[in-house]
Amino acid sequence: MIVPLAHILILAGILFVLGLICVVVWRMNLIMLLIGIEIMLNAAMLAFVGGASRWGMADGQVFALLIMAMTSAEVSLALAMVVYLHRRKKTVAADEFNELKD
Repeated sequence: MIVPLAHILILAGILFVLGLICVVVWRMNLIMLLIGIEIMLNAAMLAFVGGASRWGMADGQVFALLIMAMTSAEVSLALAMVVYLHRRKKTVAADEFNELKD
Protein backbone atom coordinates (compact mmCIF):
# COMPACT_ATOMS: atom_id res chain seq x y z
CA MET A 1 0.00 0.00 0.00
CA ILE A 2 1.41 3.37 -1.02
CA VAL A 3 0.89 6.27 1.36
CA PRO A 4 -0.17 9.51 -0.39
CA LEU A 5 2.28 12.42 -0.28
CA ALA A 6 -0.32 14.64 1.37
CA HIS A 7 -0.52 12.29 4.37
CA ILE A 8 3.26 12.22 4.69
CA LEU A 9 3.46 16.01 4.56
CA ILE A 10 0.66 16.37 7.11
CA LEU A 11 2.49 14.00 9.47
CA ALA A 12 5.75 15.88 8.89
CA GLY A 13 3.99 19.17 9.60
CA ILE A 14 2.48 17.82 12.82
CA LEU A 15 5.87 16.54 13.95
CA PHE A 16 7.50 19.87 13.12
CA VAL A 17 4.88 21.79 15.08
CA LEU A 18 5.27 19.44 18.06
CA GLY A 19 9.04 19.99 17.98
CA LEU A 20 8.55 23.73 17.75
CA ILE A 21 6.16 23.67 20.71
CA CYS A 22 8.72 21.65 22.65
CA VAL A 23 11.40 24.25 21.90
CA VAL A 24 9.16 27.20 22.79
CA VAL A 25 7.57 25.76 25.94
CA TRP A 26 10.65 24.13 27.47
CA ARG A 27 13.30 26.57 26.29
CA MET A 28 14.66 26.81 29.83
CA ASN A 29 15.72 23.15 29.88
CA LEU A 30 18.64 22.37 27.57
CA ILE A 31 17.79 18.70 27.18
CA MET A 32 14.19 19.39 26.12
CA LEU A 33 15.45 22.07 23.75
CA LEU A 34 17.68 19.51 22.05
CA ILE A 35 14.85 16.97 21.87
CA GLY A 36 12.61 19.56 20.19
CA ILE A 37 15.28 20.35 17.60
CA GLU A 38 15.72 16.62 16.89
CA ILE A 39 11.97 16.21 16.36
CA MET A 40 11.95 19.13 13.91
CA LEU A 41 14.90 17.65 11.97
CA ASN A 42 13.14 14.27 11.84
CA ALA A 43 10.07 15.99 10.39
CA ALA A 44 12.23 17.55 7.69
CA MET A 45 13.74 14.13 6.93
CA LEU A 46 10.28 12.62 6.62
CA ALA A 47 9.26 15.33 4.15
CA PHE A 48 12.43 14.79 2.10
CA VAL A 49 11.93 11.03 1.95
CA GLY A 50 8.24 11.42 1.10
CA GLY A 51 9.08 13.78 -1.75
CA ALA A 52 11.80 11.47 -3.01
CA SER A 53 9.36 8.57 -2.99
CA ARG A 54 6.71 10.60 -4.79
CA TRP A 55 8.97 11.79 -7.61
CA GLY A 56 11.10 8.65 -7.85
CA MET A 57 14.41 10.40 -7.26
CA ALA A 58 17.00 9.63 -4.61
CA ASP A 59 17.82 13.26 -3.79
CA GLY A 60 15.53 13.39 -0.76
CA GLN A 61 16.96 10.17 0.62
CA VAL A 62 20.50 11.53 0.24
CA PHE A 63 19.48 14.69 2.11
CA ALA A 64 17.92 12.51 4.82
CA LEU A 65 21.20 10.61 5.21
CA LEU A 66 23.09 13.90 5.46
CA ILE A 67 20.65 15.15 8.09
CA MET A 68 21.11 11.90 10.04
CA ALA A 69 24.89 12.33 9.99
CA MET A 70 24.57 15.95 11.08
CA THR A 71 22.15 15.16 13.89
CA SER A 72 24.30 12.34 15.25
CA ALA A 73 27.27 14.71 15.44
CA GLU A 74 25.07 17.42 16.94
CA VAL A 75 23.68 15.09 19.59
CA SER A 76 27.09 13.85 20.67
CA LEU A 77 28.51 17.38 20.98
CA ALA A 78 25.40 18.78 22.64
CA LEU A 79 25.25 15.94 25.15
CA ALA A 80 28.91 16.49 26.03
CA MET A 81 28.20 20.20 26.50
CA VAL A 82 25.17 19.51 28.68
CA VAL A 83 27.13 17.09 30.88
CA TYR A 84 29.98 19.63 31.22
CA LEU A 85 27.62 22.49 32.04
CA HIS A 86 25.69 20.35 34.53
CA ARG A 87 28.91 19.46 36.33
CA ARG A 88 29.99 23.11 36.34
CA LYS A 89 26.71 24.82 37.40
CA LYS A 90 24.72 21.87 38.84
CA THR A 91 21.72 22.73 36.61
CA VAL A 92 20.53 22.35 33.03
CA ALA A 93 18.45 25.55 33.01
CA ALA A 94 19.37 27.61 29.96
CA ASP A 95 19.04 30.93 31.80
CA GLU A 96 21.95 30.05 34.08
CA PHE A 97 24.43 30.02 31.19
CA ASN A 98 24.63 33.68 30.24
CA GLU A 99 28.33 34.47 30.70
CA LEU A 100 28.87 34.79 26.95
CA LYS A 101 25.98 37.22 26.59
CA ASP A 102 27.99 40.31 27.61
